[in-house]
Amino acid sequence: MISKQKPKRLKASKDRYNFTELVACNPALAQFIQLNPLGKETIDFSNPKAVKALNTTLLKKNYKVDYWEFPDAHLCPPIPGRMAYIQLLHKLLKKSGITKNITVFDIGTGATCIYPLLGQAEFGWRFIASEIDNKAFKIANKIVENNSLQSSVKLRFQKNPQNILTEVLNPNDRIAAAMCNPPFYKNEADALESNTQKLKGLGQDSHTVKRNFSGTEKELCYPGGEKAFLHNYLYQSSLFKTNCFWYTSLVSKKEHVKSMQASLKKLGATSVKVLDMSLGNKVSRVVAWTFLNEKEQKEFGA
Repeated sequence: MISKQKPKRLKASKDRYNFTELVACNPALAQFIQLNPLGKETIDFSNPKAVKALNTTLLKKNYKVDYWEFPDAHLCPPIPGRMAYIQLLHKLLKKSGITKNITVFDIGTGATCIYPLLGQAEFGWRFIASEIDNKAFKIANKIVENNSLQSSVKLRFQKNPQNILTEVLNPNDRIAAAMCNPPFYKNEADALESNTQKLKGLGQDSHTVKRNFSGTEKELCYPGGEKAFLHNYLYQSSLFKTNCFWYTSLVSKKEHVKSMQASLKKLGATSVKVLDMSLGNKVSRVVAWTFLNEKEQKEFGA
């Protein structure tokens, strides 16, 4: 069960974690710790099991999530990166005058249900979370139940993989924000090619090492890739203009932003924001948009 009392955060310093404290929290992490060339403790970030063990420990240590079990084949989200999105969304909502009774729609929550876990633990948000994969849906539901979050997190199964909001967002739903980490790749071959390049950067042989973050095809791929998914999302958001204050999405490729801005103008968005999200040396972006006029925005936050 997630405690309402916020635990002391254990942060990395200059890309290093305090592994003594982490192992004390989760002894299973100890088997993956090794020394880097400078003699500092670390893990092999190209090893999916090591990455999963580290993130499981961070979730338990920092956010008191005691149950987070899912098959190794599923995408293992990096906790600091996912929390960065949550924090960014919190700032956006606060600037918009949305500070209480917040419900967030998590598009494609995955087997790990990570955004609802973090958003509920950090800010007490309620969540509606959708998922298209039946196995992932069942695993996420078990995570919700075993952390006693049934009253805060409502899972909805998306039967049609071509739909993003339609059929899971109801006409009477009132959502402060929608968030999404879209699939990056067009197909499995595209994903494997990208993974090969990433492993080369880590100095690993892609023939002997799998994706360090794991991930199933449904989690990573969408026909047409990220751009096609995003533009489908944009269109479907225009069908629910007054249901949600801020629609948002991570956008991995900067070149997609201009086409999103052009499409949103045609769809009638009243405001579009491109928000930088930094984590260490990595800089990514979140695009946020709303269809609400000034009066509707004020009434939404009332």
